[in-house]
Amino acid sequence: MKCKKNTTDYTGLANQIKAWGQALGFQRLAVSDTDLSLAEQQFNQWLKEGLHGEMAYMSRHGSKRSRPGELVPGTLRIISARMDYRPADDDPLAVLDDPTLAYVSRYALGRDYHKLMRNRLQRLAKLIEQEYGPFGYRAFVDSAPVLEKAIAAKAGLGWLGKHSNLVTREAGCWFFLGELYTDLPLPVDPPTADHCGSCSACIDCCPTGAIIAPYKVDARRCISYLTIELEGAIPIPLRPLLGNRIYGCDDCLLACPWNRFSRPSQEQDFLPRNGLESSHLIALFHWSEAQFLKRLEGSPIRRIGHQRWLRNIAVALGNAPPSGAITAALRRRLNHPSEMVREHLLWALRRVEESADGSSAAPRSNP
Repeated sequence: MKCKKNTTDYTGLANQIKAWGQALGFQRLAVSDTDLSLAEQQFNQWLKEGLHGEMAYMSRHGSKRSRPGELVPGTLRIISARMDYRPADDDPLAVLDDPTLAYVSRYALGRDYHKLMRNRLQRLAKLIEQEYGPFGYRAFVDSAPVLEKAIAAKAGLGWLGKHSNLVTREAGCWFFLGELYTDLPLPVDPPTADHCGSCSACIDCCPTGAIIAPYKVDARRCISYLTIELEGAIPIPLRPLLGNRIYGCDDCLLACPWNRFSRPSQEQDFLPRNGLESSHLIALFHWSEAQFLKRLEGSPIRRIGHQRWLRNIAVALGNAPPSGAITAALRRRLNHPSEMVREHLLWALRRVEESADGSSAAPRSNP
């Protein structure tokens, strides 16, 4: 549908939208057009090389992901929104340095961001509609075939860093992205320059070597993929490299020097829940499936299910210094009905026993 006002000041409207967005809790909004031809070429090459692993959904929608007008007919502009999520008073490096603790990617410590951000984008659309009349739009938050990082970079919210995440000089990398596809002919914002320079901190720190070249990630080696997206067994050679990371990985973000400018989130829903910012591995391993579902209600972690939760923690326990408590915890789960879970438990037990005997040459700490 078209905006009712035929003489709309679209520059003024864009400015008003950005002001409304900030009032709704977004740290910044920017506007891009729909030409993603360069990103499309890069994305298709990434798929061709099989670097997406088992994420078949990445190729399922054809060109709709890179051609917004095919996904939402009539789309002329995309409003990209940024919402910061870094927890205050958090010390992720201290957790990574303690192999008895469970490391959870900081974006997943609180409630699921998808619903919160989508609701805010819907509220933004309603404000536009109330002021300027009906228009065509659709809100997305990592919920459809959308090249959100390429879109945000084109809108000038930041640049794609060598770790393939968006980076901005004023906030680093600790933020979520959302989009409002619209048929409003808003003026577009200019992209920003790449400020990674000669820095390779994110590449150098990746525990599994998943950043195989600047701006190119092999998802099959990425810990976030291995602990979240992968449904089956984690490849044995990669297990020791996971350390105590049980859900996702933030190493490349932690290494980025631009994050010294990041600010803690003010969103109450993003605050850590259930002590997940520094929980002991054994405590989380003891959760029954009912406890897992109850305690993680409203959390993005819930979608991996209890079996993968146990799988991931078993690997982390196998990487921890051996102890009687760890051995006992692993043995108590050996009758688990899942063959995949049992295999990871047995692997972890062998690691613990070999280490206790002093016969394991495998690394015991985080790389």
